[in-house]
Amino acid sequence: MNFDNTEIAFAAKSTGSLKQAHFLFSSMANSLLTKIGITLTKLSFRLKLPIKGLIKETIFKQFCGGETLIEANETAKQLEPYGISVIMDYGVEGKSSEVEFEKTTDSFIETIKFAADKPHIPFISLKVTAFARFELLEKLHANKDLLPQEHDEALRVRDRIERICECAYLHGKMILIDAEETWIQEPIDDLANAMMAKYNQDRIVVFNTFQLYCHDRLNYLKESHKLATSKEYKLGAKLVRGAYMEKERNRADKLNYKSPIQIDKASTDKDYNEALKYCLMNHERIALFVGTHNELSCLMATVLMKEYNLPNNTTLVYFSQLYGMSDNISFNLSQAGYNVSKYLPYGPVEDVIPYLMRRAQENTSVAGQTGRELGLIKKELERRKVRI
Repeated sequence: MNFDNTEIAFAAKSTGSLKQAHFLFSSMANSLLTKIGITLTKLSFRLKLPIKGLIKETIFKQFCGGETLIEANETAKQLEPYGISVIMDYGVEGKSSEVEFEKTTDSFIETIKFAADKPHIPFISLKVTAFARFELLEKLHANKDLLPQEHDEALRVRDRIERICECAYLHGKMILIDAEETWIQEPIDDLANAMMAKYNQDRIVVFNTFQLYCHDRLNYLKESHKLATSKEYKLGAKLVRGAYMEKERNRADKLNYKSPIQIDKASTDKDYNEALKYCLMNHERIALFVGTHNELSCLMATVLMKEYNLPNNTTLVYFSQLYGMSDNISFNLSQAGYNVSKYLPYGPVEDVIPYLMRRAQENTSVAGQTGRELGLIKKELERRKVRI
């Protein structure tokens, strides 16, 4: 594998798009500028200032597929000729009313039915917080007694997730259940396990997500495998490093408990790669979704696949990177025959702002990632004999 081949990496990008991406990543590399930008964006939306067009043509365009399902599909079709599929993610989270939760459920079912005859959309991603009150999930995680109406509310949450998983099962699609904050994760894990037990009998339909920047997740992955084995279903394991590090550490400091986050990046990398090896070693029972921008982890996965005699295009292994990032990994893996899906959020600009803010913060806090993106873009522009 050669992740430095920029001709392959940016085959789908026009020179104008590359120039815009270079400007955007250069801006996000400046932590002060990013912090100011996030603050001003939040304030502008609160004051209803007319900035939607600016956001849509910059950071939204870089990291999102569009505002509607139709727009997102048009973006997805641009990747299809390069052997890259997409994970549709309706970018709604943090809602609070039953009406909104039901509306979101209907939107997900509509997406699955829309994708039914489209092989370039094999996955739908969901966050449980799009279907449940955060406070309810907190209470479930803490094993607090529920009021009668909260018990009914929890049953409705399960029903929403089950309706989506059943629809995916009937239409030949797969569901990725995202991990979220550690203090609401247990009910999310419970829902994922229940859905896998029901729908992952003859094939993989549901994946749970394991954030390896948490020091307990490698063990939990092994426990999940044991549970799947004992109940005779297949485990869908989506491995990521994690997306809420600063929030997790700040909460642990504020409430004076031990941080759930690994002590350093090396520990996270170690557990992530151990998890990769564990999943591939147990591929008879585990389907692996490699969600990472880390080139070494992707290379390691390809080497282990060969070691365990898994063909490049096996349906037991999928690679994924976020839309708008790490095209050098995605396109070169796809060129070599591996299954690659880009994570493609879509939805109204105002609804996907939390996601976009996380992308901006991520690219500021992980300086190496931003530098890598900029270096590759510059290399490709030079190859095209274009000045920045």
